[in-house]
Amino acid sequence: MKTVKISARLLAIALVASFTMAFASPASANDDKKLIPVEMKYAGNMKDQPLFHLVFTGTEEREFTICIRDENGNTLYREIVKGASFTRRFLLNTDELGDTELKFEISSKSYEKPVVFEINRESRLVESLVVNKVK
Repeated sequence: MKTVKISARLLAIALVASFTMAFASPASANDDKKLIPVEMKYAGNMKDQPLFHLVFTGTEEREFTICIRDENGNTLYREIVKGASFTRRFLLNTDELGDTELKFEISSKSYEKPVVFEINRESRLVESLVVNKVK
């Protein structure tokens, strides 16, 4: 009698698992074509100003629009670039910008959605104190 109950349970679990897998959308190579192959890297400071690298890692030459906007939606910079694999460097002048939130928006006609990077600048003073016992 117990073996019948265990078999029924296993059958129910297998049935639920098969329905779950049947309705899950498989990841396909077409999903990768929807995403712009770009990443933003913080490269450190140059002359006490933050330096960012926008790295494009495509395989085909395409046209991209790079747009930098402030927190109010004002366009601070706009450039149309063409290429497959390249890097753009941006040195932000924090004396003029202050603590304004910036958005880097990269779009292309070849891709469905733009890629947006947000940069929030926040200054903090961190003080650390360590106490060690010396023998």
